[in-house]
Amino acid sequence: DGTCTANISSLNGGQFGNRNKLINGGMQIAQRGTSITTGDNAEHYTMDRWALYVQNSNSRFTVTQSTDTPDGFGNSLKIDCTTADTSTASNEEVQFQQKIEGFNTQDFAKGTSSAKQYTLSFYLKTTKTGTYIVNLLGRDNTTSNVAASYTVSDTNWNRYTITFPADTNTNRTDNNDNGEALRVVWWLVAGSAVQSGSLGTTWANSSDAGRATGQVNFADSTSNDWYITGCQLEVGSVATDFEHRSFAQELALCQRYYVSYPAGYIGGGRGGSGGSLLLYNYYLPTPLRGSPTFEPSSGWSSSNGIRAYKYNGQSDSTNTPTLGSGGYIANSTFVYTSMAGHSIDDDRVASFTHNNTLALNAEL
Repeated sequence: DGTCTANISSLNGGQFGNRNKLINGGMQIAQRGTSITTGDNAEHYTMDRWALYVQNSNSRFTVTQSTDTPDGFGNSLKIDCTTADTSTASNEEVQFQQKIEGFNTQDFAKGTSSAKQYTLSFYLKTTKTGTYIVNLLGRDNTTSNVAASYTVSDTNWNRYTITFPADTNTNRTDNNDNGEALRVVWWLVAGSAVQSGSLGTTWANSSDAGRATGQVNFADSTSNDWYITGCQLEVGSVATDFEHRSFAQELALCQRYYVSYPAGYIGGGRGGSGGSLLLYNYYLPTPLRGSPTFEPSSGWSSSNGIRAYKYNGQSDSTNTPTLGSGGYIANSTFVYTSMAGHSIDDDRVASFTHNNTLALNAEL
């Protein structure tokens, strides 16, 4: 009826847009694919910006984009335990996490007298009830951590809200740059190294002890499933409604960190370095966070990865592209690359096409 009952000035500084520091919190974007299977001692990226980290564990998981959701959401992320591990090693860890760059954390004012609280909210459903732990990890200057617990008492969808304290320690400020400043970690498996002592619910310099005290072993049965969506981290003590960004906005935010070029992608280039290189640009939908690495699909080398069409025929190469001299320029919308293994006369124009998918990865 047009009546405003909220004290707008108290809602996280009155900021309605861009409240959520987490990207792809609704699990809509999946440029890498909608299903991955994990191994050990690796960080497995799943839905865009989200990673499942597995350390010293015999457990294995399949991570998929799911349509099992609470009302008001189209997707969730599902973690299915496919190989159980009932004997947890002291240094065993399984974490679901997202890393946040310093440009996006400045309004928390970490390490100053004006430091703000952190409020994390998310929707979760799991067949494994019990106590779970979530961490915030400060990654700049003197690294730090704080922990909180939440209790899953049923197997339905529920929204959980956790408010972490402000950190006024002047040694633990966030750098205003594109490096990792903050990491949000949901624990699934925690060995004794991080379960010793009491849970560290106040900010402290980084230590394993007390990071995940009380965490259940999600990997103790292949019947265990874990779903999450609606993940939001915001400034202040108020958990506002989940910020639903458009699909196009969310995709653009994800493409700062990872962008995929499909098989059949067509571009233009020229010969260089005595005719042994194809020199060309990838034009970006949005500037990358930092200098990328190239991630060809598994089929890249099985045949011509890139086929170049030149004035006197064609030239194929299965090599992976590399950055050319000055190949990455911050805040630009192209990446200058070169690929060896071609036969193209210097400065002769050529067009090229991908035989397989190639991604540019600029994750933290």
